[in-house]
Amino acid sequence: MNELTAFNEQRAEIYWWLSSLLTSELTAEQLEEYNSFEVRTFLSNLAETAELSSSVSALIEKLNQLQKREDAQLELSADFCQAFLGSDKSSALPYASLYLDKSGLLNAKPAQEMRALLEKYNIAQKAEFNEPADHIAIELDFLGNLIVMTNQQASEEEFEAYMAAQLNFINEQLLSWTPRFSQICQERDEFGFYAAVTHFLVTFLQLDAAFLTGE
Repeated sequence: MNELTAFNEQRAEIYWWLSSLLTSELTAEQLEEYNSFEVRTFLSNLAETAELSSSVSALIEKLNQLQKREDAQLELSADFCQAFLGSDKSSALPYASLYLDKSGLLNAKPAQEMRALLEKYNIAQKAEFNEPADHIAIELDFLGNLIVMTNQQASEEEFEAYMAAQLNFINEQLLSWTPRFSQICQERDEFGFYAAVTHFLVTFLQLDAAFLTGE
C-alpha cells in the first residue's frame, strides 16, 4: 500500500465517522468509546494538524464536559433532536435542498442530484436510514465510499478522475451549504457538542479540498 492509498483510507474513515455522528443519537456504549484511549489518541493526532487544531480541541472539550454531565447520554440524545430534528426555525436541518434550492423544500434538485450520483457509482443508501438522499450523513457516507473506490482504480488516469470527482463533490455538494448549516447549529445547539462536530466537519472539508486541489 503506497502512502497516498493509505492516506485516502484515513480520509474515508474520517468521513464515515462524521456520517455516523450525524446519522443518529449516540448510544451509551458509543459515548463510552469516546472516552477510550484509542479514540482520544485519534482525536489528539487530528489536533496535530494545524488547520484542524482549534476545531478538534473544541470537540475534545465538549467530550470532557460530557463526562461531568448528569444523564449524559439522554441529554446528548435530546441535543441531537434539538439540533437536527426540529423545525427550520429551531434546528439546523441537515438537508442540502433546504440551503441550495430556492423552493426551500425537501427532496428538491440537490436530493435528485445525490440520488443520481449514488446510482452512477453504484453506492447503495443504507436501507435502515430512510432519509432524502441529500441528508448530510448520506452525503458523507457516499464520499467515504467514493474515496475507497478511488483506491481500487486500475490505471493512473482512472485514479486521477476519481480524485477529481471527490474534489467536485466536496465543492459542489458539501461546501456549498455546510458552512451555513454549521453556523445555524452553533446558534441552536445550546450544549455545543454537535456545534463542535459540524464546525470540525467544515474545517476538515476545507482542508481536504485544499489537499485535492494540490495547495
